[in-house]
Amino acid sequence: MTIIEFMYKDNYDLIESLKNGEESAYSYLLRLYHKQLLVYVITLTHNRNLAEDIIQNVFLKLWEYRNRLNPDYSIKNFLYRSCYNEFVNNYKKNKGITYFDKVFLETTEAVALNNDFGVLERKMEIVFKGVSLLPDKCAEVFLLSKREGLTNVEIADYLHISLKTVEGHLTKAYSILRERLGAKIESFLLLLFQ
Repeated sequence: MTIIEFMYKDNYDLIESLKNGEESAYSYLLRLYHKQLLVYVITLTHNRNLAEDIIQNVFLKLWEYRNRLNPDYSIKNFLYRSCYNEFVNNYKKNKGITYFDKVFLETTEAVALNNDFGVLERKMEIVFKGVSLLPDKCAEVFLLSKREGLTNVEIADYLHISLKTVEGHLTKAYSILRERLGAKIESFLLLLFQ
């Protein structure tokens, strides 16, 4: 039995409740999916504030256009797809599209289209679990590099360590993650922390 079945009979019942304007169904969706969507959107934006804005816009539009929802379509997939579309729209609006930006958008779209969002969530959990298993300093350097986008020189200055030490931590992090996560997840690792 899924969480939706616990509170609502099924996806259809939940969407019908939304269409009827039941705020409890809307609040329920917020509680159920906000955290999962936040993790997903942060992997796209690498910016928590922007991710929160995107999710807020998605939920506002969900409520505004709730009468258009199709009860035969998974609300979870709808929310993930809406977050992805909102991310792309925001990205195009706020950034001049370069060739590399276009490749990034195409790659994230391919992942979004070719994967069940449950699979994406499981892969993200695996990656974050892998990062959490890194030695503390190694994980800190890796996240500063990949999630925060700092250069090796900036990391060295920030942590008051040598450039060689930063490079060593990054090499070690990739080595450990490849070993623990396997070759199949390596492309996702690169996409997630590009």
